[in-house]
Amino acid sequence: MDSRQIAQSRPWLAVGQEIADLLGRIDADAFARLVQAFDDPDQRWFFSGQGRSGLVAQMGAMRFMHLGRTVHFVGEASAPSIRRGDALLIVSGSGETPVSTGFARIAKAEGAKVVTLTHKPAGTLAGIADVTLHVPVGESKQFGGSLFEQSCLILLDSVVLGLAKQLPDAHRLMLQRHTNLQ
Repeated sequence: MDSRQIAQSRPWLAVGQEIADLLGRIDADAFARLVQAFDDPDQRWFFSGQGRSGLVAQMGAMRFMHLGRTVHFVGEASAPSIRRGDALLIVSGSGETPVSTGFARIAKAEGAKVVTLTHKPAGTLAGIADVTLHVPVGESKQFGGSLFEQSCLILLDSVVLGLAKQLPDAHRLMLQRHTNLQ
């Protein structure tokens, strides 16, 4: 069965194949730099993105919170101001979204580290960031750029998985944080 037939009869396989193909093109050294950016378990992290990228950033922030990290989503009423020593992760496909580039500039001016996941490695945001993970989105059959957001969530989950492996009893601790059970 060729890819067109799969897409017609089993669209979930076509989506999965696109994601697998993209993840196979991720630069391993760049991914290692992304993971290394999270080395300090005491560092405060701020996550941001606009639109669907923002939803992915929110899901990523929650996963890092489940690891016991101090995480905020930019724009939430309870989020403090970013300061020196903090870090900001921005998910932005275009790397040009004015709100996102503005947040990155503010973070840098305050002395915070800036990390981005983008499919425009030569964009404005990548030029500001200390760490950039290029998410190499090419042609996709999916609706409206979904491949970028899906891949970013999987990449952030992969960082969390790597960090969780370093923690004794990470899954039990996550369940405690998630359910507030002691």
